[in-house]
Amino acid sequence: MECVSCATITDKYKCSKCLAPYCSVNCYKEHKTQPQCTEIAAVKQAPQPAKNVTEEEPTIYAPFSTEDTVPLDKLQQLNVLAENSEPLRQLLHNPHLRALLQQIDVAYNANLAMTAAMQEPLFVEFANACLQVVEPMTDAERAELALCS
Repeated sequence: MECVSCATITDKYKCSKCLAPYCSVNCYKEHKTQPQCTEIAAVKQAPQPAKNVTEEEPTIYAPFSTEDTVPLDKLQQLNVLAENSEPLRQLLHNPHLRALLQQIDVAYNANLAMTAAMQEPLFVEFANACLQVVEPMTDAERAELALCS
């Protein structure tokens, strides 16, 4: 890389504001008075617009599809209905559950990650809360569950 001031080939130092390379203190002193340094630094420090999380796919690996995969319209329905589900909202405040969900999201083998997660009582509670939001139990199912308990 060339020094921003004298064009000497260097890779010794970089300006802390704009990351331009320089070779000596004298070159740095000259560089920091230049308007380009200040302009680049101002652009780097300008607030970036917030990203719309719903537009980006957070997973590292391509989504997998199985017979148990929830259709996209049901997931969107869950997103809307979850705002009114206090149990689900309370569960999502749990940092352990959120960490577990992030691990599943970036897992190379999602099936294996889900199998491991289903061993966690907290995750099972979360999965049940999601199902309750999307497909609430009928009275007959609730009665049958009560008999099994």
